[in-house]
Amino acid sequence: MIGPLSVQASPNTSTEIRGVWLTNVDSQVLFSEQAVKDSLQQLANNRFNTVYPAVWSWGYTLYPSQVAERASGYKQGLYPDLEDQGRNDDLEAAQGDRDMLLDVVQTAKDLGLSVIPWFEFGFMAPANSPLALRHPDWLTQKQGPLPTAHLDQEGRHARVWLNPFHPEVQQFMLDLVAELIDNYEVDGLQLDDHFSLPVAFGYDPYTISLYRQEHRGQAPPANPYDAEWTRWRADKITEFVDRLFWTVKARRPTAVLSVSPNPAAFAYIHHLQDWPRWREKGYIEELIVQVYRDNLVSFRNALRDRAIQQARRHIPTGIGILSGLRDQPVPIALIQQQVQTARGMGFAGVSFFFYDTMWTAAESETSRDRTSAIQRLFVTPRQRPSVAYSPRPAVASR
Repeated sequence: MIGPLSVQASPNTSTEIRGVWLTNVDSQVLFSEQAVKDSLQQLANNRFNTVYPAVWSWGYTLYPSQVAERASGYKQGLYPDLEDQGRNDDLEAAQGDRDMLLDVVQTAKDLGLSVIPWFEFGFMAPANSPLALRHPDWLTQKQGPLPTAHLDQEGRHARVWLNPFHPEVQQFMLDLVAELIDNYEVDGLQLDDHFSLPVAFGYDPYTISLYRQEHRGQAPPANPYDAEWTRWRADKITEFVDRLFWTVKARRPTAVLSVSPNPAAFAYIHHLQDWPRWREKGYIEELIVQVYRDNLVSFRNALRDRAIQQARRHIPTGIGILSGLRDQPVPIALIQQQVQTARGMGFAGVSFFFYDTMWTAAESETSRDRTSAIQRLFVTPRQRPSVAYSPRPAVASR
């Protein structure tokens, strides 16, 4: 088999990534066919060209999945019950046979929008999710006694991490990806910062045994930040990304593998996610780096990062911009400044997290102010950047 195909950004300056993430948390956008139509129409009217709908979140797929049903007992969990970290069974039952992702794909196609489904939770799951409870052997852990060593507290919710080194976990993820690409006419697939592992994890029996096999019986270092131990785990995740990349390409060669990570140093040191290496190997065909900053100086400094600048010269590289969180909209003036900064520094576009907060007025703004400002950001239509392939391994200096 030849190596991954090298990918280069098209030099066409009339293209721009204009994306928005669509989520099922603090948002109603995915919860009905009419909501999907109205929301995507609004984006098309404002000259966006890409949507990234969440399809894997809270331990459930957000579309009907036989793979998910075999693993968890539930074919989907579009409507979350955040208090219980589960499904809202009443709303699930009320929707009948509706397929959210099919709604999004069909509506987007009619409007000229690209759809790149987003595997939001990656290897993460709620601690009390059916997936985690059914497969305790799939979980990795920190040092210390169980069950505490399994847990990763994120806000008020206890999370666990599926073991990215475990063959059954890997097969589950590959099966989810294959099923999605086979069943939906999507334009790609997006992994984000959760397609990784917090550095404190990896001390489960399976991973320790695997490490011993490859280190003449030696156990992993007690220091989770040990350089060799970090590199070993990061490389194992990279090896799995290779398998995922080819799973996508075998089914839909034109589908892009998009990645939306944190900046490189943070991603590698704290989450074992070596996305610059993924890019060097040709696995990343679109990069949207999450640069969520509350001031323009730190935003601009983050965009000067060496790994981001190197990526920009090889693949379409956009910047993820925070448009707000629940009850915390970001002022539209800062959003405008960040978009213009990304453009001025030569990036391929932007994506906003997340849809609803794009239109939510911040203090001293009106809804009209915000909508008018967004319209001025994207005055004329633009196509997404294309990628050009050549049958050579993609290797670039780090």
